[in-house]
Amino acid sequence: MVHLFAATHRSSSTSYNSSEMDYRLRQEEVFAELPPKVEALLVTHLPNIRYLSGFSGSAGALIITAKNSVLFTDGRYRQQAKEEVRCAQIVITSGSALAAGANWIADRGLSTIGIEAEHLTVSLHASLRHLLPAGSRLRDIRGVVESLRMVKDEAELQRIRDAARLGSSLIDTALAAIRPGVSEVEVAAEMEYDARQKGAEAMSFDTIVASGVRSALPHGRASSARIRRGFVVLDFGVILAGYCSDKTRTVYVGKPTRQDRQMYEAVREAQQAAIDAVSAGVTAGEVDSAARSVLRRAKLDKYFTHSTGHGVGLEIHEPPRIGSNQMEPLRAGMVITIEPGVYVAGNGGVRIEDMVIVKDRGCEVLSPASKELITL
Repeated sequence: MVHLFAATHRSSSTSYNSSEMDYRLRQEEVFAELPPKVEALLVTHLPNIRYLSGFSGSAGALIITAKNSVLFTDGRYRQQAKEEVRCAQIVITSGSALAAGANWIADRGLSTIGIEAEHLTVSLHASLRHLLPAGSRLRDIRGVVESLRMVKDEAELQRIRDAARLGSSLIDTALAAIRPGVSEVEVAAEMEYDARQKGAEAMSFDTIVASGVRSALPHGRASSARIRRGFVVLDFGVILAGYCSDKTRTVYVGKPTRQDRQMYEAVREAQQAAIDAVSAGVTAGEVDSAARSVLRRAKLDKYFTHSTGHGVGLEIHEPPRIGSNQMEPLRAGMVITIEPGVYVAGNGGVRIEDMVIVKDRGCEVLSPASKELITL
């Protein structure tokens, strides 16, 4: 059984106004990007559903045609959908949103459907084929929505700026919590509590607090390890109004050796070189190369084991990837991270990261904080 009602505007109780997001325009733009003869787009990836309709629930499907847009979800989200969603129609179903969407397509005789194949399990793909009439054609349109999401509009950029500002404020919380003998997870807990107190919806990812030899782990999530002398990598971010932030700073407990200082300075210079390289028209690979060139001169490039950065938005990792040989040209309005690092097993690691907004000329660094080596 399904229930239908017209979509309405978001409640004004939130500090962010949904009217700032032009969901109808996004729906029109994504449909215009579909291959010829595709009659409907079935969106199942939740961040893409949110981008195209405003819906932030955990279960739903969205169909977009040349003249219509319909969100399918279940009764748990009846009120939420009414407040959030900007579609021509909302359908509340007692069963699967995907099944309800497939039935809607079948009832209208639509035969060529665009799907996000990379976001459908083998089982769901088989179910969809079973639900649709024989002869229906499923066209993989992977990357079409994500390509539009790469360039943020002004309403998105403001949310990202706010998330970056809130996230950056957690540096002071971390510095106050770090001292010898305190566990990494205790530092992370202080940061995450402070983030919630300041209005964050959630953390963008599991907070990384990696100290001593563990700082050589690029994704060293906070553990029960006690902080001792050496580098401490702090990588963290918050979600605010659905949008993520991402930042990394590395500090030092005790007195750093000359070698440690040299390693830190090399990473700092590499990060600045990459930031200086960012501008519309420059390829992602050229930005990555700018960072690697600095580390190569310092004979540390072999210890840089990941990409220089990635896109950020409704998801913490989005296109484009800022890596070697990536030919994607940067465009004004993209939001990317710049985060080179050096990781020496058995010794320690350094990473410095900021988010930047690509401009026609250069970039805007979001909520910059000092990059001088802080010793505690």
